Amino acid sequence: MDWSLDRRALLRAGGALLAGASLPRLAWAQEGRTLRLRMNADLQVLDPFGIVGGLDDVIPRCTLVTLVRIGDLRAGGDPVTPYAAERFEWVSPTEIAFTLREGLEWTGGFGPVTAEDVKFSFERIKGSESPWAYQMEMLDRVDVADARSGTLRLLAPFAPFPVVALPYYAGHVVSRAAVESVGGAYTTAAPAECGPYLFDSWQQGQRVALRRNPAWTGEPTPWDAIEVVIVTDDQAALLAYEADAFDFTRIDPSAVRSLRDAMPAGAALLEAPSATYTFLSINMNAEPLRDPRVREAIQWAYDGEAVSLGAYDGAAGRATGVIPPGSPFARAANLRAPRDVERARALLSEAGAEGLTLNLVALTDSRSQIIAQIVQASLAEAGIAVEIQPTDEAAYWALGDRTQGDGYKTLELTLMSFAGGVDPTENLTWFRPGGIGAYNWSFFDSPEFEALFQEAQVETDEAARKALFDRMQDLMEESGGFVFIAFEPYAAIHDADLAPFVLPDGHPDPTRFRPA
Repeated sequence: MDWSLDRRALLRAGGALLAGASLPRLAWAQEGRTLRLRMNADLQVLDPFGIVGGLDDVIPRCTLVTLVRIGDLRAGGDPVTPYAAERFEWVSPTEIAFTLREGLEWTGGFGPVTAEDVKFSFERIKGSESPWAYQMEMLDRVDVADARSGTLRLLAPFAPFPVVALPYYAGHVVSRAAVESVGGAYTTAAPAECGPYLFDSWQQGQRVALRRNPAWTGEPTPWDAIEVVIVTDDQAALLAYEADAFDFTRIDPSAVRSLRDAMPAGAALLEAPSATYTFLSINMNAEPLRDPRVREAIQWAYDGEAVSLGAYDGAAGRATGVIPPGSPFARAANLRAPRDVERARALLSEAGAEGLTLNLVALTDSRSQIIAQIVQASLAEAGIAVEIQPTDEAAYWALGDRTQGDGYKTLELTLMSFAGGVDPTENLTWFRPGGIGAYNWSFFDSPEFEALFQEAQVETDEAARKALFDRMQDLMEESGGFVFIAFEPYAAIHDADLAPFVLPDGHPDPTRFRPA
């Protein structure tokens, strides 16, 4: 059965699928020890240089290695543990020594994984056009000592470096020889792999299959194979899970309450706070939005309470910035709240912007569309007409990417969700001037913000860092380029005999899933 069908197609099968809650679920052992996961978007780019979506992250975690790994979402990302490195230690405030463990081998005849591969991988992204270049911003260089050992040298002391850079996209190690053999970059066909799994097959828009790497000498995993099934809509995915299409899927937080009352047999819920933040990006460079009074009017017209209830069933409150509410660095309150529709109307009148019509780009998933509709209704009360433009994932991210053209210049309103990190700099980095056309779709360009960001990277006092982060988010809101919406609660359903592992960015790490 093809579980990439849209929600309406699944609902047409209603009776059989909904009855899945009472059907016995097949144990993974009966499936030839295949772990089946669902993701919401298809594969786009496997090269860590240009990774885009969630599946692009999940597959390299299986087929490549990083020097270290970060902990589970529920533990706040702790602890950071060696992975490809058997030795990983600070030898000075700006130097990290590493030694790769023996036995890591590239496929395709490219030999062992070397310290030279680490150097190539990190330095090809540092200072480049890669969207992940910021992760290596504090890296000066990698010095190679011998085949397996080297030193990461930083530009200045930066204690969060191991969690900001090394466990994520830019931290994936690729084979220098293999990448150079294909011209310096690749997309959906990796020239060499070295992780616990190998890429097996891809049915576009449907599924990706991975098989165990027989040459893997690291910690063994219990799965002979991993299958990732692509279902774009969360509600459709829940129905598919109930029909035993996969063993794990993220679900819409609004479904949690009803699931608690009627859990499918043999299933369990995973719930946790999330670092994923949703916001409305307002393009300050777009002609209708250049007047700061118009942007401020949008901020005052936004109905955060309606979004909390309508999109999250009350499970997520209004965000006060881009740092999660549970963080010691979280900002206390928004500057332009609570809602004031009359103030919004007055600002529009003052700006001579009555009868304004704006375009709102939003992803096609159900929650994004619900939020978009509430934004549309909110702004309509203030006299702003909003036309919603549902956009699939590939086209959506291409719109705001300057390497894909000038689409980012024509955006007006965009509903965005970013996966945050462990350190606040990971959440704030996207709004720096250099990010315009690389996910800074508001055209927010503040020299003060950039100066504060640089200061925050090297500041070690917690209270001082919080003051810097507060001011940075004040600047964002004062610009009129942003409406902070919510930090999305993380919710997933999975087989009760399965122990999932989810990273702080909300992406599963299949290599660390275990039988419960």
